[in-house]
Amino acid sequence: MAIQTINPYNNKEVKSFEEFSAETVEQKIAQADQTYQVWKSVPVKERSKLLMNVASILRERKEELAKLITLEMGKLIAQSEAEIDMCASVYEYYAQNAATFLEDKLIEVKDGKAFVRYTPIGIILAVEPWNYPFNQVARVAAPNIMAGNVIMVKHASNVPQCAQAIEEIFRQAGAKEGIYTNLFLSSQKIAKIAEDSRIVGMSLTGSEKAGSSLAEAAGKNLKKSVLELGGSDPFIVLEDADLDKAVQNAVKGRFGNMGQACTSSKRIIVVEEVADKFLEKFKEKLTGLKIGDPMERDTQVGPLSSEEAAKKIEEQVNETVKAGAKVVLGGKRIAREGAFFEPTILTDIKPGMVAYHEEIFGPVASFYKVKDEKEAIALANDSTFGLGGSVFSQNIDRAIEVASQIETGMIFINEHAASRPDLPFGGTKRSGYGRELSELGIEEFVNKKLIRISDK
Repeated sequence: MAIQTINPYNNKEVKSFEEFSAETVEQKIAQADQTYQVWKSVPVKERSKLLMNVASILRERKEELAKLITLEMGKLIAQSEAEIDMCASVYEYYAQNAATFLEDKLIEVKDGKAFVRYTPIGIILAVEPWNYPFNQVARVAAPNIMAGNVIMVKHASNVPQCAQAIEEIFRQAGAKEGIYTNLFLSSQKIAKIAEDSRIVGMSLTGSEKAGSSLAEAAGKNLKKSVLELGGSDPFIVLEDADLDKAVQNAVKGRFGNMGQACTSSKRIIVVEEVADKFLEKFKEKLTGLKIGDPMERDTQVGPLSSEEAAKKIEEQVNETVKAGAKVVLGGKRIAREGAFFEPTILTDIKPGMVAYHEEIFGPVASFYKVKDEKEAIALANDSTFGLGGSVFSQNIDRAIEVASQIETGMIFINEHAASRPDLPFGGTKRSGYGRELSELGIEEFVNKKLIRISDK
């Protein structure tokens, strides 16, 4: 099986790689295991030097790496550069804070002493997506490498050059072979690798289907897993919100990365008192955007990640409209080569429609007008997903009260959902389990070992 770079701007193949053989995979697992036996004993301060080197190289090579992202999955070049900066900040964050995070945690006991010590557990297999090809990897690699584990990454098949570049950066930064390993493999091979006793933990960011498959493989082999899956994030605007601020955030939150983010603001829920005014402003912001080459800095609408992705969104929109929804803006493919789809707003969406229940992973906003705050909360929670969300109100106490009732792993008040190194990231319901980033992210794949000292 060939693993290909296909430029979504023109749907032309750029480069291909051969899938690793079973023998090559075995050699790489053996090397990772051998390296782990040494790496687990390296002091945290020494590990941090490696991650700081990685961050430095990312910043030095930002222009080159950003172009690679844009070439392989179509992200606007300025957003690709921003991703590299964010990625570097994740490595820096864990390099600077892991020693504190991994300190022994004392337990108050009536007699003697007790504490929890965090120790590494081995090889972590990560299955990562194409939408943030550098940053998604950093979120699992940085905390685990600092914890003393080693990482093997099966990256998305449409970003092989990004996958290869990350491994090369670790080598350039001074990492011994086996600390970070790239695997050119098909998804079908993951279940077999999960059976290997040297693989002790598994992490996946991706679709519900992929998450279910990995969770099955991990569970069958009694291995810890972390899943960050899809989302259909509610973006609630109450009548006392700063409307201009809310509109600005809705545009960025839904159409950044061409809507290809798990935490994208997919369901715009606005109380009826301000709904029409909000929709008018929202549509105005999205009208007349420049469509073109994502490598050009004045382009505002680029392609989706692949022709397959564009076709799927077209089908979802068509099915929703056929069922009775209305198109306020866009709604169709753009008549040009490449994986393009118009920025779209849908209204009059009802239960039973595709857009009501499914995640639309692209530039399509589902707009809902609701009677009041109570109805907004009920609609927000009427989803199988539970990743992130937003609440807009100038009354912070009220916003917090609403946020506390939303069934998601994350809620942002007066801003769209976003990822930061110091904030825990993860969801509930069918959006997955476990957390990435912050102190919580480094605790997922460590042995929290109790050490008890008797005074008797």
